[in-house]
Amino acid sequence: MEPRQFLDALRIAEHLKDATRHSYTSGRRHESVAEHSWRTALMAYFLRDEFPQADMDKVIRMLLIHDLGEAFTGDIPTFLKTGADEEKEDALLHRWVHTLPDPYKTEMLALYAEMNERKTLEARIYKAIDSLEAVIQHNEAPIDTWIPLEYDLNVTYASDKVAFSDYLTRLRALIREDTLEKIRTESTADYSKEEDHD
Repeated sequence: MEPRQFLDALRIAEHLKDATRHSYTSGRRHESVAEHSWRTALMAYFLRDEFPQADMDKVIRMLLIHDLGEAFTGDIPTFLKTGADEEKEDALLHRWVHTLPDPYKTEMLALYAEMNERKTLEARIYKAIDSLEAVIQHNEAPIDTWIPLEYDLNVTYASDKVAFSDYLTRLRALIREDTLEKIRTESTADYSKEEDHD
């Protein structure tokens, strides 16, 4: 990649540092899309031994690029995102990818197609990790940053995405336990504070 093309690609990716997600960090600030993407890639790195039959380097590449479309549209939470939103994001992303030189253009287009079809083991792992990171992040955020629908969503979200893997199913069950414990203890603590103010 020529130096100017390299810098132009990084400039687009930099937008993900400012694009905030619905989720909060443990320090009570909105997380960025870049932070989410980074941690999903780290998760794949740590899960390499659990999937010896998978090309985990490919999974890491998928996770590094999976939200690049949000550099153009910003993040829209899953529970608000429409088909029209997805079409717009995909169109803008693919227009940009077509400006990249080969082999990056060809590889990224192939990765996005594989990710969308979700037929390969690598694509299923990518999607499971992407979904799991979101519920893990919610568990790490203060519960008063949650909106009402997230109490149920954090218990159920991603269960279908992990069903293909015994390990990921067990991981999801543990995350669910953490969610239920958080709801039980932090909701009680918030209620106690309200009673103290009465």
